[in-house]
Amino acid sequence: MKKEFREIAKKLVDSMTLEEAASQIKYDSPAVESQDIPAYNWWNEGLHGLARAGTATVFPQAIALAAMFDKEMLQKIGDVIATEARAKYNESRKYGDRDLYKGITMWSPNVNIFRDARWGRGQETYGEDPYLTGALGVAFIKGLQGDGKYLKTSACAKHYAVHSGPEALRHGFDAKASAKDLEETYTPAFYAAVKEAGVSGVMGAYNRVNGEPACASQKLIVKKLRGDWGFDGYFVSDFLALMDIHENHHVTKNVVESAALALKAGCDVNAGHVYREIMEAYRQGLVTEEEIRNAAINAYTVRAALGMFSSDCEYDSIGIESLDTDESAELSYKASINSTVLLKNDGLLPLNKDKIKTIAVIGPTATSIAVLEGNYNGTSSRYVTNLQGIRNAVNPGTRVLYSEGSHLFNSKVQNLAVDDDRLSEAETVARAADVVVLCVGLDSTIEGEEGDTGNAFAAGDKTSLFLPESQQKLIRRVIDTGKPVIIVCNTGSAIDFSYEDENVSAIIQSWYSGQAGGQAVADIIFGNACPGGKLPVTFYKDGTQPPMEDYSMKNRTYRYFTGEPLYPFGYGLSYSSFEYSDVKVNENDTEAASGISVTVNVKNTGAVKADEIAELYISNQIGEKLTNGLNDSVEKLKESTDADNQPVFSLAGFERVTLAPGEAKTVTFKPGERAFDTVLEDGRRVKLHGQYKLYVGGQQPDARSEALTGSKCLTAEISR
Repeated sequence: MKKEFREIAKKLVDSMTLEEAASQIKYDSPAVESQDIPAYNWWNEGLHGLARAGTATVFPQAIALAAMFDKEMLQKIGDVIATEARAKYNESRKYGDRDLYKGITMWSPNVNIFRDARWGRGQETYGEDPYLTGALGVAFIKGLQGDGKYLKTSACAKHYAVHSGPEALRHGFDAKASAKDLEETYTPAFYAAVKEAGVSGVMGAYNRVNGEPACASQKLIVKKLRGDWGFDGYFVSDFLALMDIHENHHVTKNVVESAALALKAGCDVNAGHVYREIMEAYRQGLVTEEEIRNAAINAYTVRAALGMFSSDCEYDSIGIESLDTDESAELSYKASINSTVLLKNDGLLPLNKDKIKTIAVIGPTATSIAVLEGNYNGTSSRYVTNLQGIRNAVNPGTRVLYSEGSHLFNSKVQNLAVDDDRLSEAETVARAADVVVLCVGLDSTIEGEEGDTGNAFAAGDKTSLFLPESQQKLIRRVIDTGKPVIIVCNTGSAIDFSYEDENVSAIIQSWYSGQAGGQAVADIIFGNACPGGKLPVTFYKDGTQPPMEDYSMKNRTYRYFTGEPLYPFGYGLSYSSFEYSDVKVNENDTEAASGISVTVNVKNTGAVKADEIAELYISNQIGEKLTNGLNDSVEKLKESTDADNQPVFSLAGFERVTLAPGEAKTVTFKPGERAFDTVLEDGRRVKLHGQYKLYVGGQQPDARSEALTGSKCLTAEISR
């Protein structure tokens, strides 16, 4: 934060009575009449579009935006969200409307690690990899906050830290993570948000972390976030999380003690009602006046940085004309295209619409708006469902037949007559068509946040990686017709498509696809656009993951998984083909944070214009290094390492390029300063000497990826 903003904040807070200052560290801060400061509600959401505030541009869900592997586009999306938030804020305050979801402190992005494919809120994240999550989080934060004199909006990295389910237990759960896993997986994205993006807010998680409530943790907040990283923004609790400290974690005896514990740990703003008791904590001698005022100064520094106490803020003129524009709609459509991942194609796609006389669109997500939205969403004026997109795309005279086919999930009372009442219609429609587009998936009533929308299954977490039984029956019934089948899947997480992969012609992963999701699906099916997304998460076979309550990273994510995935992280097919060549390593690049840059030539060898995502991985296996002539100082670290607990390889760079047929471009990677670090069992980062292997290609360098794509990564070795 700029020094001038903290000076403004300090002057204002110092002029308040202690009671007034204490009132300003609640999320629903009342007006301070003595200072002519209006009321302000801190709570607003902008995960993938301005949320819960009426009409706004609805972009694909965050997990879909991650599948784009595109920092530049994500920053543009963040900027649109900030523009629309400013427009709502400016217009609503004209009428004295200062309610929640009308402010410019956005409680986004979610940079938690999607470590377990069953986690309902995983859809809000950028996937399972800490480097990808950090890089995309930085881009999104920069888009939200802008680069002007003032912050365009305030971004907030959440949920700090070690938070990824289970949803049903989160209010009393103690997430036990090793020092190595904390440093290697759970906190790097937060570090990037603070150090690289200058994020102005951080939100704590509901759970405890190794015994300490995350929203009142001396180790996480005081030592690491404020101390080691130098974070100078505001820290906010998750909603009602401070109540959990005494009601569910049982760390304190009552609400007053919880308020004191959180304030002393550096929680500046309470989303909830615990800080209503902060003055009682002061009267009991549990907190000091300085601690209360410091929290208020931290909060007011952000408000000053947003221009709330100035008359020259460059964003104050943004108005209603900036909402729901054609330009933002086009960006949302492009994001829907670029995030779509083609998981399987036996050659059926793209369809030649001139040869299709009748097409069947079947399934419970074909007409669903919910699967366009995901959770934490706004309301669009421009929804295009999967069915409507296909109707719009086919030639005049082509017959489009539709059947719901099945319910989204089985009724709680197992009445097969009700659950299966659309199967015969679906079969009839399928048999009458030349090809079937089978629309399946989930929505936020099945996977999502605990208690958010009355989730039907496990408080928002999935109970398995399979689609609900009702949809499995539908899929088998349609496949049995013998007609060519294209599956379009709308989910926010991985699905086990083992059976479908063997029995259908194509599988398209559309995620929660945004307001133009149906248009994007249709354009990809008919070849008006080329799929280019890659998976930000591993698609496992059901039953291969550890218990959800186990927070060890062993056998989780592509970096540690010992089994064979169905579809690997970083994987996705295209209608074109690409050739990688001439990989070069510059070990003395003074402009790269790590001192190393890598270049590779990528050529489109296919017949259509297409995007390719080039990926760089680094292999850093201690076991090999310690038998590879390392110096004595490293040998002494042997007892502090576990060769079996190291990543097999880790993503260290990615670039999305657009190539015309026959066109080639040189892609340059500049790994970050931490790219070659080894994290020891005690959590220390060290830079070991020895040989490092680099892999460059259109996927990760594992056997499954090579088998699916038919290509191998190029390799290079360097000495460090």
